Amino acid sequence: MINWKVILGIAKTHLVTKMKSTVTASLGVTFGIGAYITLVSFMTGLNKMLDDLILNQTPDIHLYNEIEPSVKQPIAFFEEYTDAFNIVHSIKPKQSQTKIHNALPILSHLRKDESIRGATPQIRTQIFYLSGSIELGGNLAGIDVMEEVRLYNMNDYIVKGTPEALQNTENGILLGAGAAKKMSLDVGDRIQISTVKGDVFPLKIVGIYQSGISDVDNIQSFAKLKTVQRILGEAENYITDINIKLFNMDLAVPMARQLEQQFKIKATDIKEANAQFEAGTTIRNLITYSVSITLLIVAGFGIYNILNMLIYEKMKDIAILKATGFSGLDVQLIFMSQAVLIGVIGGLSGLVIGFGLSRLIDNVAFETEALPTITTYPINYNPWFYVIGITFALISTFVAGYLPSNKARKIDPVRIIRGT
Repeated sequence: MINWKVILGIAKTHLVTKMKSTVTASLGVTFGIGAYITLVSFMTGLNKMLDDLILNQTPDIHLYNEIEPSVKQPIAFFEEYTDAFNIVHSIKPKQSQTKIHNALPILSHLRKDESIRGATPQIRTQIFYLSGSIELGGNLAGIDVMEEVRLYNMNDYIVKGTPEALQNTENGILLGAGAAKKMSLDVGDRIQISTVKGDVFPLKIVGIYQSGISDVDNIQSFAKLKTVQRILGEAENYITDINIKLFNMDLAVPMARQLEQQFKIKATDIKEANAQFEAGTTIRNLITYSVSITLLIVAGFGIYNILNMLIYEKMKDIAILKATGFSGLDVQLIFMSQAVLIGVIGGLSGLVIGFGLSRLIDNVAFETEALPTITTYPINYNPWFYVIGITFALISTFVAGYLPSNKARKIDPVRIIRGT
């Protein structure tokens, strides 16, 4: 029967008497785990910020009428040319409405689906911003303001003004920061816009919108759905786009194909719309976790080397223990206990240091004109990082202790005492 009290007592004595080696081994674990926690928290936080910058503003599924050439050209309707090889040049897009047919019944149907978090109508149209004699091209989107705030965190990108101001102002406009800067406009000013038909409408600027993507901020603006319908001279059922947000983004691809067939309109899922960005995210995550795992492995080898030297320094102690009646298993458990104790102390210290450094980085000022709503460096405090860190500390020290202690188990005490 194993006497754990005696084994742990001897292990503690060895650790205390060789304090320098114990501290060195513990620091190896501490800095390895601390560096892992700090790096993975910062890198994943940065990746999440970049993902949110794009994904928060992108619907999981986008429904719209796409302008495209007719699948069948007029010549295909003549029977005499059915078996012929027809070549048609300069194919023009077919005449189709940008308006979604039966948009309101489609919205009502989508909002009843339990897998859909929200479905919002939208009107997209090209306009001109009039600044004196200068006309600047832009895009105006008619939106359901409070639903956009709920589903896409729109308020995070409003640097001046409030979404409520846009909701409560009939002739209000939320102007892109780039366009506002070009025309020296601010909240409370009035701006004239012109439709492609030449109709001019005065609007009041109730807010400034900044997404962090300059190409968007230079042209994009928002207004209430009814305001844009009135500007275009359209009825209340005029809707050009429907944006869908799901509870589970993984359902976007199959649901997009289903909706496309069901309603006979174009459905673009989030993976298709952001294919290049998804590839970049995958590469960044791969680099992050590769570097993190490398840090842990390097820390593991350092622990092994230190414990290996510690056991070789204790050769005479091992011989004495065996000579006084301790079995090889007892000796092995003594040194493995030392390794696990080092892992616990070093691992917990590493978690504290990693958390402390993460908090320090989280409070460092991060100011950029592209992202005005972000004031400090992003940190991801995922509890799983800490679970992985302490688990690796225990496993690595266990393995690092097992290998040399297994050798100590087989040591012949007579040869050690004789010095041979």
